[in-house]
Amino acid sequence: MTLEQRYAAIEKDVRASCEACGRDSREVTIVGVSKTVDLDAVEEAIAAGVHDFGENRPEELARKYEAFPGERWHFIGNIQSRKLSSVVGRACLIHSLYTLSHAEKIDRLACGLGIVQDVLIEVNDGEENKQGVQPDELFELLMECNRLSNVRVCGLMTMAARGSLAEARATFSDLRILRDTMRDKLARNGVDDMPLHELSMGMSDDYLEAIPQGATMVRVGRAIFSDDYAR
Repeated sequence: MTLEQRYAAIEKDVRASCEACGRDSREVTIVGVSKTVDLDAVEEAIAAGVHDFGENRPEELARKYEAFPGERWHFIGNIQSRKLSSVVGRACLIHSLYTLSHAEKIDRLACGLGIVQDVLIEVNDGEENKQGVQPDELFELLMECNRLSNVRVCGLMTMAARGSLAEARATFSDLRILRDTMRDKLARNGVDDMPLHELSMGMSDDYLEAIPQGATMVRVGRAIFSDDYAR
């Protein structure tokens, strides 16, 4: 299959999954994770209809942003404080915020650029070797971020353990429930401008498990860019 054919098949699967669970497929953004490909593959993906791309290295984000500034670039990698200046202002959305110190630096950088930087809070799914805020610490971080004028928390992100679709489905369901719980708790505490409408969850192997659980963004790399990806 060509890249165009693979992406068309993913779009078709997303539409079918949304229809099956009573959702509008326009609610789900397919983020093409381009971290392993070069500019020629990005250009091919744009021609195929991909316009949201995910990068996990600040240098690559900056390079590809400069090459294709008209596309929407998402930062999905581990945040390194010293490299945030390459990310803030280039990324339309930072998916991987989970510490207050990084939120405060993002706020300062965004203030200097005269922008509000959109972010997601990454939530740990329970695996010890993964990054992300613990669920019982999420509300405190949300409240701290709420006082930052140049950071806008748009929702939550998680990564499910690989190998079990049932476990992935449970992880995605847990994130949706946590999001709904946080919405209620924020409202009870007088925060009415943090709707947390985005849920970034699901990758090439499990994105169809994430959509019925409320994913608004699925991060798909291999299924788009790999010639030998087995559907």
